[in-house]
Amino acid sequence: QASSDLSILDFDIPYSMAFVVTGGIEVVTTVLVMGTVTWQVLVVAIPVAISMVYVQRYYVDSARELVRINGTTKAPVMNYASESILGVVTIRAFAATDRFIHNNLQLIDNDATMFFHTVAAQEWILIRVEALQSLTIFTSSLFLILVPPGVISPGFAGLCLSYALSLTAAQVFLTRYYSYLENYIISVERIKQYMHLPSEPPTIIPDNRPPISWPQEGRIDLQDLKIKYRPNTPLVLKGITCTFPAGNRIGVVGRTGSGKSTLISSLFRLVDPVGGRILIDNLDICSIGLKDLRTKLSIIPQEPTLFRGTVRNNLDPLGLHSDDEIWEALEKCQLKRSISSTAALLDTVVSDDGDNWSVGQRQLFCLGRVLLRRNKILVLDEATASIDSATDAILQGVIRQQFTSCTVITIAHRVPTVTDSDRVMVLSYGKLLEYDTPVKLLEDKQSAFAKLVAEYWANCKRNST
Repeated sequence: QASSDLSILDFDIPYSMAFVVTGGIEVVTTVLVMGTVTWQVLVVAIPVAISMVYVQRYYVDSARELVRINGTTKAPVMNYASESILGVVTIRAFAATDRFIHNNLQLIDNDATMFFHTVAAQEWILIRVEALQSLTIFTSSLFLILVPPGVISPGFAGLCLSYALSLTAAQVFLTRYYSYLENYIISVERIKQYMHLPSEPPTIIPDNRPPISWPQEGRIDLQDLKIKYRPNTPLVLKGITCTFPAGNRIGVVGRTGSGKSTLISSLFRLVDPVGGRILIDNLDICSIGLKDLRTKLSIIPQEPTLFRGTVRNNLDPLGLHSDDEIWEALEKCQLKRSISSTAALLDTVVSDDGDNWSVGQRQLFCLGRVLLRRNKILVLDEATASIDSATDAILQGVIRQQFTSCTVITIAHRVPTVTDSDRVMVLSYGKLLEYDTPVKLLEDKQSAFAKLVAEYWANCKRNST
């Protein structure tokens, strides 16, 4: 939508403005010539012009809203098409092709309906403009006939009549492109909204940069942390206070909507706290730049992301490590055999979004990036949700071996993933319910964590039977 708005601003609006100015000059000139010959026509032309302005304003108020609504119906069509293309294999596997085609056609019909109403409203205004201009032509012709003989020459009278006929065409031309211009202005409104969106905090604050060795331990303190996504929305995290000791493995569990992903977003400052603080090694993360913060944190996301290029570029996009270090990371994440079997080795091609690699391999690529960075804090945002149990075991084993001195925060998708953590945090509706070792929480059968574990195993037994 943003690119189409910029295209309209660069090309369509200048052309429409030029046509509006040309049509306006032609209309004014024609009316002046006709008024010079038969001034009586102004008695009708002026009320007609006032009526046209009223009709035009009435049309513009409706047309703008139609264009705004039409703008909201285009995006779902494009999003649904792109998502269907990405998931076409799954759609065919579940024989859901007809359902997706039906949904796509329904979205197209909704968009076409709004486009039809936009065009129909434009034809509505053009019909009324033509009717009003026909009244002006009729009046001008009548006055030319009633003028006493000899006052004006027949040739000049014919010229005035031709001017009157051209007035209708000029007015319709002017109205059409003025309507286009009014509709295009909606794109300018949207661009202004984009321009006034609040920007992210600075990437670097020169006067307050952390030491190069920060963080040395990886201790995280949450002090009455409160998070909301917009000023007029309720709190998502409601005053969380706890400490992640350095070098511990912390598991974060909770049902959907409990605030797990929001906690991670606040750690990377994708959203800033509205209350409380987050301290890493006693340094407030909101006091430093985003680049200084995010380069010191590592994350393995739920949806593994690869970029078009080579294996080397995906593991080391900034070119900070040698080939030996990259091979060492590939060996640790158990991708060395796959890469060594290719002819190009580290220059092996990676297509868009890593489509030429399996989901499990893409997740291991993300693990390889983390192994190269060697940061003191690692976040696993449901990193095993998209992979099989075997790959999950590989990933968890590598993390246990290679990140023994790091603080590892795991957003759990499978409950057994966090049962061997040093501490478990249980969230519910943005509040901290429990925070203790898994052993203590499991000993209390009434604890929320024990109930989650029991529910998980009950579901596993039900599915196996």
